[in-house]
Amino acid sequence: MKLENNWRFKTIEDLEKNRWPHNDFDSRLVRRTQELRKIPLNLFTTEDLRIMIGQQIGLDYLIPLVLETLTENLWAEGDFFEGDLLKNVLEVETEFWSKNKEYWLKLNDLIKDELDEITNQKFDLANFYRTAH
Repeated sequence: MKLENNWRFKTIEDLEKNRWPHNDFDSRLVRRTQELRKIPLNLFTTEDLRIMIGQQIGLDYLIPLVLETLTENLWAEGDFFEGDLLKNVLEVETEFWSKNKEYWLKLNDLIKDELDEITNQKFDLANFYRTAH
């Protein structure tokens, strides 16, 4: 997918050209994902990325940002534990990685020297490595 020059300064709603209807579902997670869809990507924190990746929302736009974050610190931490962002990235649906081989290869490159530590943290690599090479 080719990203626009200024994509980092747009919201997921703007980039996807899709406004979600208001949802009164009483869940902090639902409310937060709806809020995050309206915030420019350049303002996202590690925790914001972790939440949205965990919900498989906006992956086309967020995975490039996540890969930058993980390049700087593979064990980047949201609100839960060291490496919680990586854990959510490794749980992204296989279909996404199959359609975005360049991202899959970049992530493979980032984690290849840390596989023992990732396994020790009990991160599930099975889904990630089901992706067709």
